[in-house]
Amino acid sequence: MKILIAADMEGVSGVTNWDHVNPGHFEYPRFRKIMTADVNAAIRGAFDGGATEIVVTDGHGPGTNILIEELDTRVKLNSGNASPFAMVQGVNSGDFDGVIFVGYHARAGTADGVLAHTWSNQRVANLWLNDSEMGEYGLNSALCGHYGVSPLMVTGDQTACAQTVELLGNLETVKVKQATSFNSAECLPPLIVQEMIQAAAARAVQRLKDGNAPKPFKLAEPINGRVQFRFVEMADSASRLPGATRLDGTTIKFTSPDMPTAYQSFRAVVGLA
Repeated sequence: MKILIAADMEGVSGVTNWDHVNPGHFEYPRFRKIMTADVNAAIRGAFDGGATEIVVTDGHGPGTNILIEELDTRVKLNSGNASPFAMVQGVNSGDFDGVIFVGYHARAGTADGVLAHTWSNQRVANLWLNDSEMGEYGLNSALCGHYGVSPLMVTGDQTACAQTVELLGNLETVKVKQATSFNSAECLPPLIVQEMIQAAAARAVQRLKDGNAPKPFKLAEPINGRVQFRFVEMADSASRLPGATRLDGTTIKFTSPDMPTAYQSFRAVVGLA
């Protein structure tokens, strides 16, 4: 049983501020260590639950956050953000059974969500796929679903967990902090969180083995995407993507034949913006 662990950083233990997750800030190195420890806890749990192979994808910012020298030696790591499928790189290999999301956050515009955003806090105000509002958990799960990969678990604040369950079904959740605003939360100590993550990952993989995990999240094709940007000039630039249509001052839409193409189209319009 092969499991993908897709890791982000805003939803890991203790993170409440952009300084914690931005390379170059003096706080960043210690939160890289905490991110790596949260991922290792998920790895241990997934193997406890019956996983036979695990691949980790570093999906935050430049994709070079996880400390490979401290990573569990039983896994492989996808590093760097230039890969075709970024936050879930590798899922298209066709042999993954389930995906675990570690360190995820609520979607853009959400109250009581630590660092809530969708892909780019500076550019994206909202994202819809087939008229459903999506955070990164939805965007990445839809791509995983295209390849038949089930969402098994998410870790993050209470709002991220609730949004993910609402969209994807009754997957395992680990609430590592109780968000009280965009930049504040009641946080559990990392060692406590890591015990919780390990136990939940074991349950998640065991549920997959038993046939009780959520089904792959598949969107009807073709995929109709809409992206609302924060400023008009961003939509000006994004609308240059061939096939994109301008809906209003800040919103563009695109239609893609399938989810892999939609994923690339979304990344392209955000890049242009």
